[in-house]
Amino acid sequence: MTADFKQGWQKCLEIIRDNIGQARYETWFACARPLSFADNMLTLQLPTLFYCEQYEDTFLPLLKGVLRRVFGPDVKLRYKVGIIQDDAASEVIISSPDQSRAVGTRFIQSLQKPEAMVRQKQVEDGEEFDSQLNPILNFENYCVGDSNRLAFTIAEHVSRNLRKKDFNPFFLYGPVGVGKTHLIQAIGIRVKEKYPHAKVLFTTLRQFQNLYANAVMQKKIPGFISWFQQMDYLLIDDLQELSGKTKTSEALFPIFNHLHQNGKQLIFTCDRPPMELDGIADRLIDRFKWGVTEKLPQPDYELRRRILTYKATKNGLALPSEVIDIVAENATNSVRELEGIVMGILTRAITDSAPITVDLARQVMKNSVKVVEKRPMNFEMIVEATANYYHLNPQVVYTSSRVRDIADARQVIMYLAHKMTGLSSTAIGTKLNRRHATVLHGIAAVRDRIAVSGELSEAIETITSSLQ
Repeated sequence: MTADFKQGWQKCLEIIRDNIGQARYETWFACARPLSFADNMLTLQLPTLFYCEQYEDTFLPLLKGVLRRVFGPDVKLRYKVGIIQDDAASEVIISSPDQSRAVGTRFIQSLQKPEAMVRQKQVEDGEEFDSQLNPILNFENYCVGDSNRLAFTIAEHVSRNLRKKDFNPFFLYGPVGVGKTHLIQAIGIRVKEKYPHAKVLFTTLRQFQNLYANAVMQKKIPGFISWFQQMDYLLIDDLQELSGKTKTSEALFPIFNHLHQNGKQLIFTCDRPPMELDGIADRLIDRFKWGVTEKLPQPDYELRRRILTYKATKNGLALPSEVIDIVAENATNSVRELEGIVMGILTRAITDSAPITVDLARQVMKNSVKVVEKRPMNFEMIVEATANYYHLNPQVVYTSSRVRDIADARQVIMYLAHKMTGLSSTAIGTKLNRRHATVLHGIAAVRDRIAVSGELSEAIETITSSLQ
């Protein structure tokens, strides 16, 4: 068999083609070249590592039977793969001390990691890898408040730990325009700053779909998948567009598995949590839930004020406090909406040579948001709105009761009165029959809890909206 092992492999190919059909044969087996056969060991040349994975997983039963039928029961199998195309120095042997799993025993990869070889080759050749990152979308340009602090903290942690993957995948979801893309791009930028040779790729799901469609047309699906499997950090934006795209999902599945199994970081953004995605295989949705899923909500009032101040200052614009207030109170949907209003105010002020006033802000906002007239605010209104939210009699907050709901409502009243009225902490304490120190403690307790309690954050936002 040693002399005519190539003929033996041809017999194997004929049997394989009869079993899987011409199309699949052309995709997966026509490219395999027999290199040698010695000591019952058949060595095949394959284009990429992805072919090895497919041989060992998808075609396992067929390969096992065909190889033993043609080469005998003691046949062994190994693969030779060129990690870098047309570069013999990058070739690696994939085998085990005994046999490939395709003929009955465990499949063991070479200890030399292909990703490391690719990065080393790029460094030596001075090759630049385009990560598709926008340098403006970094952590330094990201405004943080109570509503988005937890998502920001997770993102920073993910960016600091190239090897330790506590949150993998990181699945970030929320409505349009709240800063999801900015936050995951900031992760990629920070990684590139700390590890310049790390392979970081940002792509939208639509770009991924277009690349996949092109690979299908050119019959280069294995190469497409293998290329994505080389990433250290893969960031995919707008994952909801995967719904209904069965073939694209099938291509993403082995990419996800390979990267996750090899300790590479996966990051996704979506407009909904994984369990609400439709038209996607359950096995893929299940994998999206393996790591951490975090919601990025619409910015709260304080964060909207911070964003407006930052965006205005960056554009050389000084917004009066009363203008910031009215915009933050009415433009509640997204960061993009706030950015658009700031640019509108800037443009109108320059074009009309007009001072920046509340009236000018109203004119800019009238075509994009519904401006609500601010009602006069007083302490009693805050007590009534908070008591209604907690389903309490307003009078109980003035008592000495320490029942949990009453105590929580009382602290929320302290926080909102401090934030929304001109009352001092001493005046608030006098109204609630509490000491000055108790009021300060209550305000600080609510401020600290908002950052970690979605329930409390939602309560504050709902009560504030009802008052406005």
